[in-house]
Amino acid sequence: MRDALPPLSCLRAFEAAARHMSFTQAGGELNLSQSAVSRQIKRLETDLGRPLFERHIEGLRLTPSGERYFRVVQRFLRDLSDETARLRRRGDSRQLTLASSPTIASIWLARQLPAFQRAHPHIEIRILTVEDPHRLDLGEFDLGIYYHVPFEVDPPGLTAHAIFADEEVAAVCSPIYLERHGKHITPEALLTDHTLMVVEDHYHDWLTWEIWFGELGLAWRPPEHTLRANSFQLLMNATLAGQGVTLGWMRLLEAEIRQGNLVPAMAHRLQSRGKLSLFTPRHRHLTEPMKAFQKWVLSGETPPQDH
Repeated sequence: MRDALPPLSCLRAFEAAARHMSFTQAGGELNLSQSAVSRQIKRLETDLGRPLFERHIEGLRLTPSGERYFRVVQRFLRDLSDETARLRRRGDSRQLTLASSPTIASIWLARQLPAFQRAHPHIEIRILTVEDPHRLDLGEFDLGIYYHVPFEVDPPGLTAHAIFADEEVAAVCSPIYLERHGKHITPEALLTDHTLMVVEDHYHDWLTWEIWFGELGLAWRPPEHTLRANSFQLLMNATLAGQGVTLGWMRLLEAEIRQGNLVPAMAHRLQSRGKLSLFTPRHRHLTEPMKAFQKWVLSGETPPQDH
């Protein structure tokens, strides 16, 4: 059997290249160069003794043999991923591993889970926090909850479904900060007299102060005072502690606003480009806990965050 197996290290490159019809995009997904993917495909074709791709000026196309082999390899990798995930969870079919950013997990998800667990007491929840969904290992979690910008490239192997149909973004601060700096903050004063929280993380590039000012038609220039970090959670904690003003999603921060821990710094609001979304692995069989959570979170059954 060992002699009949192909070079297994090449199968992921082939599956990704066939799915994207691009060696470059496959390399981006696998953190390999385009030439490294090309070499792995060539090695696999040599081992099989036949071409898997037709290479044209306009792009790649699978040969008939390549199409059949792609279906087999994709099914093999999916089944292997499913079984690996089950073994990593120590065979516990009741366990559900949810991946999320530290901010979403602590501010929103942790408040929602008690209601889900009351409805599904037999399901054991495990939370995995990873800031950027593009860095997730598909074998380590079942479902993910992240902000997602529609029509942009999904993280590898994942499909996004919006939890909220729409959401607004506003500048928020703590009541103590607002009282200390006056109740009426203007955009002009925001750039000169206040500390703006700035996330230094490419994953949040779609939500920046410059974009927010621009889309509201307000004059922009670099602020005089900032607090910068590569963690949105750290900046949110600093905002709650009264250290400055940050951009926040109103649905995500609903409980903090209702409880009076955060208040809008100004009346200006903007429709969020990103939507809080459930990320589902494309090539995994959904377990019963996965199906239950997917139905619960996408059907609007999540309760208001009162406590």
